[in-house]
Amino acid sequence: MRPFHQEEFHIPFASGSGSYEALLVRPDEPGQYPLALINHGSPRSAADRPNMTPLSMFPEALEFARRGWAAVVVMRRGYGGSNGGWAESYGTCNNPDYLAAAKAAASDLKTATDYLVKQRDIDGSRIISVGVSAGGFATVALTADPLPGLVAAVSFAGGRGSLEADQDCRADRLVDAYRAMGKTSRVPMLWVYAENDHFFGPQLAQQLRQAFTSGGGNVEFIRAPVFRDEGHFLFSQGGIPEWSGYVDNFLKEHNLAPRTALLPPPAQPDLHEPSELGKNGPTAFQSYLTSPPHKAFAVAHDGSFGWVSGERTSEIARDNALEYCQQHSKSCDVRFIDDAPAH
Repeated sequence: MRPFHQEEFHIPFASGSGSYEALLVRPDEPGQYPLALINHGSPRSAADRPNMTPLSMFPEALEFARRGWAAVVVMRRGYGGSNGGWAESYGTCNNPDYLAAAKAAASDLKTATDYLVKQRDIDGSRIISVGVSAGGFATVALTADPLPGLVAAVSFAGGRGSLEADQDCRADRLVDAYRAMGKTSRVPMLWVYAENDHFFGPQLAQQLRQAFTSGGGNVEFIRAPVFRDEGHFLFSQGGIPEWSGYVDNFLKEHNLAPRTALLPPPAQPDLHEPSELGKNGPTAFQSYLTSPPHKAFAVAHDGSFGWVSGERTSEIARDNALEYCQQHSKSCDVRFIDDAPAH
């Protein structure tokens, strides 16, 4: 993993009655590093929350570590291996309380950060919060009641209440929540929404921006071009060539670039590409090589494939990769699990 230090750990609740699951990625050299708090989204299905893992956001965290940050992915209450019960419900779709959900998410981020800034490798005077979807919403909430040392924040496709494509629970209530948070938020923010975001579309994104800035919220807004089939997933491993440029420019504008040159990425595992792969297979396999565990890659004789990464166990990764491959072909078998051939 050199030149990076990677550590999976738990952050105790302030009450001592539980903990947050977390992942740290930073340069593998002694010293203090500014903190980049990386905040995950919330799946539409509650059944998916327990299987979430901070490793699923390892590629995003790594990009901040390459730039000189101590990047920490924190699973909020009720997600992945964090206990304490899910705290971010906004209630019913026809009467959502988005502000209550926002405050609960921000409370988790504050508790986690209070612990992190006491660690000897963290510089608590320089903190940024970076989130996607519900994590972007949590990041906005954090700026409305900021902790000491929070100097900037980035929200990718921030929002709550998306039930299915282009359908949101009471978007007017979401706009009201952003208006309320904008009244007290003064931390410089970057907001990025892709043109083809079907969770929170361009029109809603502009309404959120107008509401937030009407009370004094400080936002640099980017309406990003179409990203693949669903722009909501721009902040991902596949979107790094696009979103990293937005982030770099924003941080440089605010004199928050810890390094002038990026650290090189970790070496890829020595695995040979399956010969059966068709047109899009080689590109997918290259992404697989740089993806975090637990992961698996399945291939069919006709060149079809399916793969997953960032799963909680290798068994889940195997099953899901096989399932995705079998959506295209019945003759699939799992070829790789994590960084080794499957047996």
